[in-house]
Amino acid sequence: MESAQGRIKPSKRRTIVRSVLALGLALACVSAVKREDFKTCSQSGFCARNRAYADIAKENPQWASPFQLNPSSLRLHKGVLTGDLINVQEDKQPSDKPALAFELHLLDTDAARVRINERNPIHPRYDGVQDTVLIKPYGHATEGSYQKLGKDVDGVLTIQYGAQNQNTVRISSAPFKIEFLVNGVPTVLLNEEGLLRFERLRNKEVPEAVEAEVEGDKKEEDENETDSDALVDQKAGGNEIEFAIEKSEAEKKLEENLWEERFKEFTDSKPRGPESFGMDISFSGINHVYGIPEHASSLSLKATRGPDAPYSEPYRLYNLDVFEYEGDNPMALYGSVPFMLGHSKNSTAAVFWMNAAETWIDVEKSPEDKTGGILSWIKTKKTAQPVVTKTHWISEAGVLDLFVFLGPTHRDIFRQYSSLVGTTALPQAFSIAYHQCRWNYNNQQDVAEVDAGFDEHDIPYDVLWLDIEHTNGKRYFTWDEAKFPNPTEMQESLDSKGRKMVTIIDPHIKKDGDYHVSKEGAELDVYIKNKDGNSDFDGWCWPGSSQWIDFYNPKARDWWASQFSYDKYIGSTKSLFTWNDMNEPSVFSGPEITIPKDVIHYGNVEHRNVHNLYGTMFHSATAQGLTHRNETNQRPFVLSRAFFAGTQRFGAIWTGDNVASWEHLELASPMLLTIGLSGIPFSGADVGGFFGNPDAELLTRWYQAGIYYPFFRAHAHLDSKRREPWLFGEPYTTQIREAIRTRYTLLPFWYTLFQEASVEGTPIIRPMFTVFPEDEAVFGMDDQYMVGDAILVKPVVKSATVQSSVYFAGKEKWFDIKDYSVEQGPGFKDIDSPADKIPVYQRAGTIVPKRERPRRSSKAMENDPFTLVIALDSNGEASGRLYLDDGESFNYEKGDYILREFKVSKGVLSSRKVETTTAAPPSESSFAEKVGGLRIERLVILGSTVPLKKVTVGGHALQVSCSTPIGGSYVCTIKEPQVTVGQDFDLLFA
Repeated sequence: MESAQGRIKPSKRRTIVRSVLALGLALACVSAVKREDFKTCSQSGFCARNRAYADIAKENPQWASPFQLNPSSLRLHKGVLTGDLINVQEDKQPSDKPALAFELHLLDTDAARVRINERNPIHPRYDGVQDTVLIKPYGHATEGSYQKLGKDVDGVLTIQYGAQNQNTVRISSAPFKIEFLVNGVPTVLLNEEGLLRFERLRNKEVPEAVEAEVEGDKKEEDENETDSDALVDQKAGGNEIEFAIEKSEAEKKLEENLWEERFKEFTDSKPRGPESFGMDISFSGINHVYGIPEHASSLSLKATRGPDAPYSEPYRLYNLDVFEYEGDNPMALYGSVPFMLGHSKNSTAAVFWMNAAETWIDVEKSPEDKTGGILSWIKTKKTAQPVVTKTHWISEAGVLDLFVFLGPTHRDIFRQYSSLVGTTALPQAFSIAYHQCRWNYNNQQDVAEVDAGFDEHDIPYDVLWLDIEHTNGKRYFTWDEAKFPNPTEMQESLDSKGRKMVTIIDPHIKKDGDYHVSKEGAELDVYIKNKDGNSDFDGWCWPGSSQWIDFYNPKARDWWASQFSYDKYIGSTKSLFTWNDMNEPSVFSGPEITIPKDVIHYGNVEHRNVHNLYGTMFHSATAQGLTHRNETNQRPFVLSRAFFAGTQRFGAIWTGDNVASWEHLELASPMLLTIGLSGIPFSGADVGGFFGNPDAELLTRWYQAGIYYPFFRAHAHLDSKRREPWLFGEPYTTQIREAIRTRYTLLPFWYTLFQEASVEGTPIIRPMFTVFPEDEAVFGMDDQYMVGDAILVKPVVKSATVQSSVYFAGKEKWFDIKDYSVEQGPGFKDIDSPADKIPVYQRAGTIVPKRERPRRSSKAMENDPFTLVIALDSNGEASGRLYLDDGESFNYEKGDYILREFKVSKGVLSSRKVETTTAAPPSESSFAEKVGGLRIERLVILGSTVPLKKVTVGGHALQVSCSTPIGGSYVCTIKEPQVTVGQDFDLLFA
């Protein structure tokens, strides 16, 4: 460090000192996030300008958008409407300022796309997000699937589209506005409030008068003001002086921070000048909107505008390393997905604002009544205000590229959205089991002892993780040979029990000429460049002086992927997988602890255009490396901290560096529900909290909740006390063991849900409103949720809780998954929540597959028989599915899997194969053929109002036993029903 500082200018030394302080802060446990390290909207020039524009519009009752479509320019061809969009205030000389290019695309998924871009800008605006985020091909609506209905007397163009012509889009020319209607009802409105604003690219001009003033001698303040007025008068005339004097504070903000911009000691050079844009999007008839992760906030987004708004700051999307984040806050966190879904009893719609630059979103909601209920209308004198949620989206750079999804159901929206950005990759089976992690397991002996501890205490787990201390001096793809002398032997020992290992690999590369990765990267020229476009960017992170891979360079991606081959990553095996951390990217010496916006990527792309995509590009390249390292077609597993739309195609994510507190346990549910709703279902939160030391009660309650996270991992900070599941002693060891075992018994159910998500784009854990879309009581509910459509979970998130208020939706029964006690919906009930369990219920009308034999890992369970838990509804019916494949390879893409549907109807339990379209038939020695003979060893039937007396299959009578009725229904068990998971069967009840 000393020799390095001796060669660095004083300004650079200060940066390094700050880096060291930031590093020290990251290592220490502090009380809260340092807010001053991160911008507010007022400190972000483009956000402040666009928010000021909204203030001007709101203060002017006669406000109308200055943008107009040129009616004569409109053309509709093959599902695409194009035209010229003119700003009548700015475009006084159209030859000098060409109109903006407007496009409306009608897609074959019943979605729509709106694009606005500059025509012939002085520099091309960045438009490459679509090349990374969208999966191809996607098609436009065919000529026969939409109908141009013509223009009305006001010049409004109307087009009808959709599979049943249920959707209508109305385009108003003057002022410019777009209305999307479902069955004739306005649902999504664009530019309704007239907030469309588009900063054109321009050349920087310095007025001669200002130059003279700057270069001249300083004068007295009063004389200086007089001279300045005179100079302006010479250039602009007296009328403009009068206008300048009368400018409001909001009008002044429109001209601030257009070029160079400072935050703390950092300067953003902004060489292209201002290029932001914003637009309002209104959800008509809707007062609950969801999405735009990642924020430590509620599921139903809170207002940021309006007299009673809980937040004064907009929601920010800008991937940042914000450890120990605050709850109930719209600050930016590790990931960004600009997807928002609105829901009411009568409609569901969503939008995807496809932009990877820094983005802010304001939310303004209709007022609520004093009891908290949403008013469908509010009378003010003789007027009525309809329910509406108004949102204002603001991005720093790029083009306006918006998708609109009109459903009409949630599943339709998930399908429409995932058809564009992709569904979650079907993971290896081990990855949905339990993961054990901390920063750091000290050495190879420590790993062996922890592994043995799980066996000694009969607690199953599948993956043990190693953080940065396992490397040689924070050099990734290496091992500390003193601590881990034989990593291959260590991995093989775990693998012999069906267990895996994960090591951390970050995107910063230690600057070291003797480090092979650093040297190769320099030789291949694959690092991000400084703003000059020539020299490599050098910043500070865990290894000290570091460089960052430019994953926008195809050569860099391929080279990075090659580093995972076994001959390069020495000591790696097929049972070793990867954790991508610090990939926002986190830069200790950078503004807001990230990389400067003006650094340059491949293709002369400024980082500001692609910041929120960087982590996903890194994630993608790592997944590519793990896939290609094997001669066999093994699926990868890669965990990422940063994320964007499309991340789900490459692996799992988690909510980042949380805290061992009851507040953060409570926050986990709405955060994970929001992330899943936004297209990334494979997500989790660090069980126990990363920072700090949970007491035994908090840790136990967190395990009881964590077993219902899609990604289930315990993790802890370097300075935290050891907290392996058995270290708190009894009764906590037994309680945690029981929780983890519950996760393992339900793995068939979880894996089936992952398969559904990989095909349909559905969330795995689901907000209550997506399962009960007409029940207004659940629209804002985020303290309980559904796993699939079958299991209701209510985590305990307060200390000393012995009862929980649980809402049972629908006019149906709910069965406790442990003792099968019954609750009847709808309504709230106080449910006992003793220390050894939380409220978890199976919904009537569902069938849940389980494996109930305790094993040390999920691999050890793969030949175990199954139990079906059948919860009958009031009509005596139920249904559910079971999906099985080899859990490792891509052979499922060739049809090598089992997908069965179980149904109970009219006293018959049937099992049938679900027919799907596959690329090719499975081979003769297929997995499906081998495991199709696995038997179903037990049927548990809940909800029967009379005891079952006779059960037969294939004419053979089966043994059945029924318990004393609980809550008016019997629990009947059929052991060894003589059927297998791979066969069609009909089992008769009587």
